[in-house]
Order: sequence, then structure tokens, then C-alpha cells
Amino acid sequence: MKQEVDFIKFSPTQNMTILVKMNSQTVEYERIASQMMSYDHVYAEQVGFIEKAKNHEAAAHLQMAGGEFCGNACMALAVYLASEQGLEQGVWQEILLESSGTDRLIRCQVRRKADEFYCQVMMPIPERIEQKTIKYDGDELDIGIIRYQDFIHIVIEVEEFSQKVKEKAQSLAELLGVTVGSKLIGILLYKSKSGEMAPLIYVPLVDSMVWERGCGSGTASLGAYLAWKNEHKRNISATICQPGGEMKVVATCQEGNLTSISIEGGVGIVAQGKAFIQI
Repeated sequence: MKQEVDFIKFSPTQNMTILVKMNSQTVEYERIASQMMSYDHVYAEQVGFIEKAKNHEAAAHLQMAGGEFCGNACMALAVYLASEQGLEQGVWQEILLESSGTDRLIRCQVRRKADEFYCQVMMPIPERIEQKTIKYDGDELDIGIIRYQDFIHIVIEVEEFSQKVKEKAQSLAELLGVTVGSKLIGILLYKSKSGEMAPLIYVPLVDSMVWERGCGSGTASLGAYLAWKNEHKRNISATICQPGGEMKVVATCQEGNLTSISIEGGVGIVAQGKAFIQI
């Protein structure tokens, strides 16, 4: 027996994202997401679900399959809503969203340019940032730890994105998935000299581990970490190069504390239609 669902597929910095329009009370998000993400189905790196918002100020609620927060999925949903409302060329439109993984409303600014959209998103501010030296797999690693309400990102500065380094990052993500109890684990490999980032995202609930081509939340965490690490806690504006393209992050500080983080990148709508889920 098959269930029919309506979906839209997006490319925010090639971080292929599926959003499913929920027309019923179905809550089996993990099952739907795992099928749609697979190579023999619609195929993407992550799946979110569009629900009706509880807060009247929000245009919609975004529920990620693993209950995590996702910056790129917020971008995708904001772009979809703006396109449905007929956003004109060169005009900025503000959209407020509810999202899983955070209690605050997410403020998005969408602008249309030809057939592509650009979106700026105000991201959640980390609850805590720290730096530690840990012993792992026979090596000492200097890591930055960026903690949020329901997820955690780890920044590891590296000289190269070698296979050995990536395998160690994957095993660390699996270990943290068992021990820290977060809905999402991100390992962000960062080359400080070139400004390049290779983001690994692990969602334990749906057993999804992906080297993403572009990570919005990871970009925000890296910007927050760079601002925190700066001796004078200065504002940071940086372009982070990732396999799928560039994303901009701006982190502002006041009296030594982070006050806001925003990311900006391009988003394309690449497909829309119906998918069939085996139930």
C-alpha cells in the first residue's frame, strides 16, 4: 500500500532539501523522510515538513524529520512561501517562521533575482561556546564546541580534508550521537587559511550521516565560533567556501557577547510534485 505526499525540492548551496506539505495528521516523519532521502526515491540530504504555525505572527511551521533545527531548510521554506506569493524581481520580502529545534521565531529576508532566490536568515544564538583539547583515537584534538538547545556543532581546524580526517570525524559524530543525547551532531572541518569548510551532519533519530555540500547552521556556528575566538570579541563578516558554493555569515557582538548571527545564500527550486511512500 502506498501513501501520496506533495513535495518541493530545493537546492540551498547544493544542500539538497525536500519539504513535504502535510495535508493530514500523519506524524511518521522518520519513515517518510528515510524513503524520500534514499537514492532510489526523490533523493536529498534532508527532509522537512511544512505545518501550520501556532504563533499567529509566523507564516508556517517547519518540522524537521529528526526534530532538529536546519538553517537551509528555513531558507527553503521562506523561498517557497515568497514564490507562492508572487515575489517580484529585486524586491525583499520578510517572512517569520516557527521551526523545530528552537523556541524563537526565525526571521527570513527573501529576494528574487532572475530564476534564483537569495535568502538571509537570522539564526539562533548558541547557548554556550567553548574550546577544549581532547584525546581521541590516539590523537590530541583542539576542538571548538558550539552548543544549542537541541544540537551541537564541533569545529575542528585542519590542514586538509583527507579521507583519514573525514573517517575520524564520522566516528566522532557516531560516538557523540550515543553519548550527548542531541538531536543533531555537526562536525565542521575548517581550513582557516582558505576559509573552506567541510560539514558533516549526523541526525541519530533517522540514522542520517551526510557530508553536506552546503550547511547553513554549520556556517552560522563557524561564524559564532570565529567571533568568540577573536581576542577582542569583534564582529565577524566572512564568506565560507563549501563544496556546493559560498555562504556568507555575519556575527555581531556587544560588550563581548554575541547578539546576532545571520547567514545568506542562494536557493533554487528544482522540483515539485507528488511522491509515493510505502506504508
